[in-house]
Amino acid sequence: MKKRLLSVLFCLPIVLNLQAQIPKAPTRAEGEGPFPQLIIRGVTLLNSTGAPPVGPVDIVVERNRIKQIKQVGYPGVPIDPKGRPKANAGDKELDCAGMYLMPGFIDMHGHIGGQSQGTPAEYVFKLWLAHGITTIRDPSCSNGLDWVLEHREKSAKNQITAPRILAYTVFGQNAKDPIITPEQAREWVRSNASKGADGIKFFGAEPDVFRAALEENKKLGLRSACHHAQLEVARMNVLATAKAGLTSMEHWYGLPEALFEDKTVQDYPADYNYNNEQNRFEEAGKLWKQAAKPGTARWNQVLDELIKLDFTLDPTFNIYEANRELMLARRAEWHDDYTLPALWRFYGPSRISHGSYWHNWGTEQEVAWKENYRLWMAFINDYKNRGGRVTAGSDSGFIYQLYGFAYIRELELLREAGLHPLEVLRAATIKGAEALGLDKEIGSVEVGKLADFAIVEENPLANLKVLYGTGAIKLTESNEVTRVGGVKYTVKDGVVYDAKKLLADVRQIVTDAKKKENFEILQPGIKSKTGQVGGGKL
Repeated sequence: MKKRLLSVLFCLPIVLNLQAQIPKAPTRAEGEGPFPQLIIRGVTLLNSTGAPPVGPVDIVVERNRIKQIKQVGYPGVPIDPKGRPKANAGDKELDCAGMYLMPGFIDMHGHIGGQSQGTPAEYVFKLWLAHGITTIRDPSCSNGLDWVLEHREKSAKNQITAPRILAYTVFGQNAKDPIITPEQAREWVRSNASKGADGIKFFGAEPDVFRAALEENKKLGLRSACHHAQLEVARMNVLATAKAGLTSMEHWYGLPEALFEDKTVQDYPADYNYNNEQNRFEEAGKLWKQAAKPGTARWNQVLDELIKLDFTLDPTFNIYEANRELMLARRAEWHDDYTLPALWRFYGPSRISHGSYWHNWGTEQEVAWKENYRLWMAFINDYKNRGGRVTAGSDSGFIYQLYGFAYIRELELLREAGLHPLEVLRAATIKGAEALGLDKEIGSVEVGKLADFAIVEENPLANLKVLYGTGAIKLTESNEVTRVGGVKYTVKDGVVYDAKKLLADVRQIVTDAKKKENFEILQPGIKSKTGQVGGGKL
């Protein structure tokens, strides 16, 4: 039943909060600071402003604000101690010579786990922070708005080990009655704002209701996101919702529909059933080929109109990657040590749980999805090149995508789409901050902004894989195979976290869960000695 409820949560335009809450995050026992003064010494700065790398620099933080960014020398030349910022008693110094510092990452699509996935908040938060993610937008608040707001407040006070949180409630969540009139929509939006939500997540709605909700939300100064579900996208595609006041779109649903030239609805087969997710995702893999081709008049028209509306595209490429490479997603190396047993089972093939549509998935589906990605990525890259805002979001906890790790995979896929590594960094930081209305506070390393950083020992511009918690494989000059990278320090709001220690904590959580359940990872359909079936149900 729990898995069926999650399917409802993700697929219907009007959603009730039916999930039980996951265990709350414990009181913070990790991290140091904030300090009267934190000095990060000798680092190479990879900023999100479009500037090239520069270093060595010393960065001075007072409590949780950047006070000074000082160039202190030249590559390969010993640093003259004269003129460097001075540390006093009680200050903290980090020797980061030879390391690389970036703004803290922003995950624009960060669900804080769920009871069905069996992922406690501590597990999710530590995986995010261990990958340099210092801010997340929860686009559903599926643990309940009050639960998310409680964690948002505790994170803001650094009382828990967690990224900064923004709460976007699903439209209609916990409404007493179905919302069927514009006035009911406006009333719900006002109520949502009065409770303290940062915005709204839509799946679609009857057009007059949708427009009224967007108008009222914009009037209140809040932002919005939408997963344009197939149940409503034919009535309001991305272009229609953007014109009505939507500020960002999730995934890609609604874009091909806005690009249709010879039809108004997707070419559904006669035996299609939306509740059969093999149907839903298999046919979705053929959708971009039904849209206007790159460079055509319609393609350019939609691009230009969305850019004029200052609209944000949050593609979440990673969450659908199993559609084009199922084996790659299933057997990613981090699953063995970092994926909880309950989450592993949740991913497995099922006819009733969302994102587990591997009923009969094979080469033909994957080939279609590869072409889908080619066209989708072309649109995203064109949008970026013309000045449109593209951000980075992961949507982890579904379809074999794990918190933190999936976000770094998203950065790799943005690179595949054509973004320069520095443009990938911008999408992961300042562009997300702009979309959230927080670019005066976070998203770049500038004096006066909050101290949110990701620090790594290897150069991510040369290889984004060094950002994974499992690092990257590198052969030494002496022919030894080594692993390098992984975020070394994550600084959030002036608090310094040892990212490797956070990962060790997560490994222990997973190890304990496996021992408790006598769990082993199995291939789908293969039984263990105890009768457990790989990819089975909760």
